[in-house]
Amino acid sequence: MVLGSPNSHRLFTIALGQATKLRVLSVDYRLAPEYPYPVQLEDCTAAYKWLLSVGIKPENIIIARDSAGGNLTLTTLVKLRNDGIALPAGAVYLSSATDYTGSDELFFENAETDPVLADIWLFWWIPAYLAGADPSVPLISPLYADLKGLPPLLFQVSTYEMLFSDSKRLVDRAKAAGVNATLETWNDMIHVFQVFGLQELTETKEAIAKIGEFIQKLFN
Repeated sequence: MVLGSPNSHRLFTIALGQATKLRVLSVDYRLAPEYPYPVQLEDCTAAYKWLLSVGIKPENIIIARDSAGGNLTLTTLVKLRNDGIALPAGAVYLSSATDYTGSDELFFENAETDPVLADIWLFWWIPAYLAGADPSVPLISPLYADLKGLPPLLFQVSTYEMLFSDSKRLVDRAKAAGVNATLETWNDMIHVFQVFGLQELTETKEAIAKIGEFIQKLFN
C-alpha cells in the first residue's frame, strides 16, 4: 500500500527484484486546500481497511510513501493502532515529514542545502493542510504521538535536506518506545532522491536495494 506515489510500483519492483510478484495499491487521497486535515488520514485508513475486507492479511501488507505522504503513513499506523486494528508487517519512509510545528532549528538550517523544499511553497502548503488545526496534534505531527506497538519502520533521508531532523528525531523516539526502527542516511542528496528519475545514481541504487532487503526480511 503506497500513499499517492505514481512511481511507487516501479521503485518497489526494482527493490524486490523483477522475479518477485508484487501488487501495489496506490492511494489517491484527497488533497488540500480543498480537503484539509483530517480528510487525507480518513482516506488512508479507509484504504487499509478495504484491503483487510477483501482478505489481504495485515502481515502481507507494507505501507510506504515519501515526504508528506510519509507523514500520512505514520499517522495511519498510529490511528489504526489506536482503533485496535491489526497493523501491517512494516512501513517504509522516504524523507518523511513528522513534525509540522516548525520547532526544530535544523529544519531551517538545512534549507541552504535543500533545493527541493527550500521554497516559499512549503510555507503555504502546511497551513493549507492544517486549515487552523493545531500542528502539535499527534495525528498531524506523529513525532508527538505515542509510538508504542508500531511495526518495524525503515526511514531513509539525506542529511542535507530540511526533513532530516524529522526522520532522525522520529526514529530516536520510536526506539525509545521499543519499536524496531532503522534510520539510513546519505550525504549530498536531494529530497526523495530515490525517485525523480535518479535511479542510475549509486546512492539511489544502494537505497532501493536496502528497501528490498528490509521488506524481504519482514516477509521471511
